[in-house]
Amino acid sequence: TVGCILTPNSTDERRVQYSRDVTYGTAKELGFDFLRDRLRLDDAATPERAAQAEKPVQRAHYFALVDEADSVLIDDARTPLIISTEEQTRPALLALYTWGSQIANELSDREHFQFDPHKRDVVLTEAGCRRVLLAPKPPLVGNHEPEQLYRQVERALIAVCGFRRDRDYVVDRNPEKDRDEIKIVDESTGRMMEGRKWQQGLHQAIEAKESIPITERTMAAAQVTVQRFFRQYAFLGGMTGTAWSVRREVRKTYRLRVSVIATHRPCVREGWPPRVFATWSDKAHAIVDEVVEQIERGRSILIGTPSIAASERLAPLLLERGVPCRVLNARFLKEEADIISRAGRRGMVTIATNMAGRGTDILLDDDVREQGGLHVVATEMHSSARIDRQLVGRSARQGDPGSYRFYLSLEDELLGCLSPGKLASHQARARRLNRPELPAEYLKIFSGAQKMLERMHLRNRKLMLKHEDQRFRNHVNMGLDPFLELIDDPEG
Repeated sequence: TVGCILTPNSTDERRVQYSRDVTYGTAKELGFDFLRDRLRLDDAATPERAAQAEKPVQRAHYFALVDEADSVLIDDARTPLIISTEEQTRPALLALYTWGSQIANELSDREHFQFDPHKRDVVLTEAGCRRVLLAPKPPLVGNHEPEQLYRQVERALIAVCGFRRDRDYVVDRNPEKDRDEIKIVDESTGRMMEGRKWQQGLHQAIEAKESIPITERTMAAAQVTVQRFFRQYAFLGGMTGTAWSVRREVRKTYRLRVSVIATHRPCVREGWPPRVFATWSDKAHAIVDEVVEQIERGRSILIGTPSIAASERLAPLLLERGVPCRVLNARFLKEEADIISRAGRRGMVTIATNMAGRGTDILLDDDVREQGGLHVVATEMHSSARIDRQLVGRSARQGDPGSYRFYLSLEDELLGCLSPGKLASHQARARRLNRPELPAEYLKIFSGAQKMLERMHLRNRKLMLKHEDQRFRNHVNMGLDPFLELIDDPEG
């Protein structure tokens, strides 16, 4: 028998689905059901409450088979699954969020604060601290200690410098509540993460930055990391097309060996030489030229962009050249199936974020197949080469013909990880060449930046796993439930 866990399922429906021989579900649904079961068990911990407590919905964790395993087990492992409870926010704290955002907009980088783009962290300088202390404060803010003021301004600066609208989050209208809300965008999938919030006041700082109603703070009632959840299974396996580069991490974290299996049909994908440009504008016009050339040949085109903003920036340039296109990003979830179903037709141009990457099958019309298949244009390199390979892998599937090319510029988001001085040096050297397209030697700048980010993300995952394992052992030794430990967040 087969069951499936869907978001609208009631508790009783979920219990029935988990009783099947095989149960399908997303890692998020499975993980949150596990946490809710822990809360139910906690409710039944005393004889007085046991009679009223609900029974768990999940069975024992015996075997898990994970599709797109590197995405679930590696990429998603950076963010723990947390069930939160809302905590009433005091008026003084609401005033502090708004005031902190106003002050952050008045401060200057390097003079008043130091921003680390790798860690998305901000530290106020002495001049910045003086500016914060001397800034006018409303009565509700003036009663806070200096350290609380510093911390809130730093948090507001992180929201301004480290998080970008239509890349890291979108402002989405909630018709039920009749107000705008911040929705987090998953970098690896390009989708909105419904119900997720940043912790430690960062979410509220971003709300203040965008001048939308500030929501209540949340406090963790239960949490589990992806690693901890899946390591509970007696048997664990998975499949993906991009696990080989992280095989050592998979082996060390999950004690699983990665094996390579040959494709069903030989891959005939063509990789065209990447092109590098000095500016985004030069790159964009070259992309439009190539798109026009390929659709005149009768092919279909998929243009991959790293963010919502980038996808919507490119579309008008194509329309100016008389090239109709469809845009697929987190704003157009309801149209996703229709857009993907048409993406393989002759002359069809689709601009998409990572939503059209991992796991997406674009079916080609016969005449498109005869003219060379789907051509993928990657407009930037991502922070992980595996995400790039997933995008490229949309072409030439199941033995079909296909091709891809990377278009890069010194204004790409990827290079934001470089120090301002280093990036300025590269840009100055490019200007001295006095031509829009740069020589191939500039490619090493992009590959170096990508590898640096991959190493940083690996370090962060290792540190998080080490901290989680230590925390888990400490709680077990003290006789506490490590999944239900409330996290104290002394914001204000």
